[in-house]
Amino acid sequence: MPRIPPHPERRPVLVTGASSGIGAAVAVGLAEAGYPVALGARRTAICEELAAKIRAGGGEAVALPLDVTSDESVSFFVSEAEQALGEIEVVVTCAGEVTPENSYQTSTPSFEVQLQLNLVGTQRFVSAVVPAMAARGRGDIVFVTSDVVRLPRPRMGAYVAAKNALEGLARAMQMELEGTGVRASILRPGPTLSGMGSTWPVEVLQPVLDDWTRFGLARHDRFLKPRDVAAAVLAVVSMPRGAHITLLEIEPEAPLSEGER
Repeated sequence: MPRIPPHPERRPVLVTGASSGIGAAVAVGLAEAGYPVALGARRTAICEELAAKIRAGGGEAVALPLDVTSDESVSFFVSEAEQALGEIEVVVTCAGEVTPENSYQTSTPSFEVQLQLNLVGTQRFVSAVVPAMAARGRGDIVFVTSDVVRLPRPRMGAYVAAKNALEGLARAMQMELEGTGVRASILRPGPTLSGMGSTWPVEVLQPVLDDWTRFGLARHDRFLKPRDVAAAVLAVVSMPRGAHITLLEIEPEAPLSEGER
């Protein structure tokens, strides 16, 4: 059997949705681990502030505008990132959004917007990068999905549909890429204290949390921190070649019970 070469020393990374939450934490975490990172999001100024902090700490980072719903924006981002950092070795897809409303009350345009951002935009982005990875015979793609795939949550119908479809896409790509040297991995975080949902007013957020409790989806009050998810991403992409983490789910650990303290 042909031997699989190790990872190259330099592994440039593209991170979508890098202006806040999980995406920002992934960019910082990978940069701290020595990966050159390109931060992409619509809020470019915030990404640039984060990239400047990474550079000030000795890391290598560039911030570029990115709208995953636009072919032109994706092409520009990938091209500029490659010019700044070199051939792309790792892609982490974190761009996403959820609107908290009942599925039967969601307008079709709103439903479509969420599918475009969470699903179609991800496919658009990876299709701009992965062919070159396959031609080189190496690379990592990390699809950040959600535990709503395993545990659908009320008032998140469009998001649930999009993340289920995204995992379907990722699983198809795993088969399509087998033997190319490119690893497609699914990272499935549970509830996370990120930018998503942080802007919801209490009168919107509280019914969502109440429904989680009602359906047994909130067994305790702990949430993941974005840096926890970033640590999981690092574990996936730093796995030595020859091994492939196809699916990794990360959930918040429950607080210690009284008898264990």
